[in-house]
Amino acid sequence: MRFVIVGYGRVGARTARVLSEEGHDVFVVENDEQKVERAEKAGFEVVEGDGSNEAVLVRADIEHADAVGGLTGDPNVNFAACMIGKEFGCRAVMRISEDYREEIYEQYAEDVDEVIYPERLGAAGAKTALLGGNFNALGDLTERLQLSTVTVPADAPVVGKRITEVDLGPKARIYAHSHNREEMTIPLPGTEIQAGDQLALIIDLDGVDEVKTALLGEAAEAS
Repeated sequence: MRFVIVGYGRVGARTARVLSEEGHDVFVVENDEQKVERAEKAGFEVVEGDGSNEAVLVRADIEHADAVGGLTGDPNVNFAACMIGKEFGCRAVMRISEDYREEIYEQYAEDVDEVIYPERLGAAGAKTALLGGNFNALGDLTERLQLSTVTVPADAPVVGKRITEVDLGPKARIYAHSHNREEMTIPLPGTEIQAGDQLALIIDLDGVDEVKTALLGEAAEAS
């Protein structure tokens, strides 16, 4: 698949790397010279310019892209990039701050395919640390899906495995990872899980016990 990533900051760079490692074609759009240089050194095809400008996105081959991610720190740029992407038939994913009022979020959510709040991942990790324990349900996403976080104990069967080697079956997915108490981010496929790491999961409610066992082994009984 082909993706256009607008913004090569913390979120955009990580997302671009994950997509690239999974074999996808990634174009980066960035107007900051230093970030442009970093993206080019990382091996990405980069178009320097304003991601809210249609001509710039056309130079990034948005006409043939499957999806566009507006991942800068400026929601106006992100929204404009997504709207242009939609005109070209792309799936559109927009980053905003969770500080936005609900009505602003709803306005964006009606027009794009997905709205993401990277800051919430860090908050989820903080809540887990405060609650204690290995496995914490943070809330229900839908009637069938639960958002949970796991702190990996030293004797867990997943310690030493790469993210891609962890088989949770069809009822769960790892979507974020944190090491050494850092902020949670999207994990690279080759990320190795270590004791004390935190994993954020989306789990089908029917599979919670099964997922606990797969991740924690015997420690699941005490969590």
